[in-house]
Amino acid sequence: MKKLILVRHAKSSWKHNVIDHERPLNERGVNDVETMSNYLKNKGLIINKVLSSDAVRAKTTANAFILNLNIDKSLMDLNHNLYDFSGQNLIKTIKEVAASINTLMVFGHNHAITDFVNTYGDKYIENVPTCGVVIIEFDIDNWADLNKGKTVYTLFPKDLK
Repeated sequence: MKKLILVRHAKSSWKHNVIDHERPLNERGVNDVETMSNYLKNKGLIINKVLSSDAVRAKTTANAFILNLNIDKSLMDLNHNLYDFSGQNLIKTIKEVAASINTLMVFGHNHAITDFVNTYGDKYIENVPTCGVVIIEFDIDNWADLNKGKTVYTLFPKDLK
């Protein structure tokens, strides 16, 4: 059994004159990251590996979750392939994860995240919002065998307001 925890990066700011890859979080994004990660702290999640897009907004979101969930920082890898909006690189990256990893947490972007949860989960979600969390379990032994799984948990910022 494999568990995938997908997190869409928190809300980013458009007021800085930077390229898309370098956009930081805005105030709402920072607040949502704290609220969401602190809420998940009590869920007893045991994470074996964290992968994040190397875009500033994604890695900032990932770093805050790692800190608040007390995840060992050495378990995180930044992956430029996760700076992906179509979802093809997201799927490829997940399928390449070592079979020894049972619980994988991935921080990425839309539309890749929403497309992935609707393709591989069993619950339709119109749009995974910024800082949204979706957990899907797969009855597989190896990530390379990724197929339809069961959406077991969703948490969106609006759920905590």
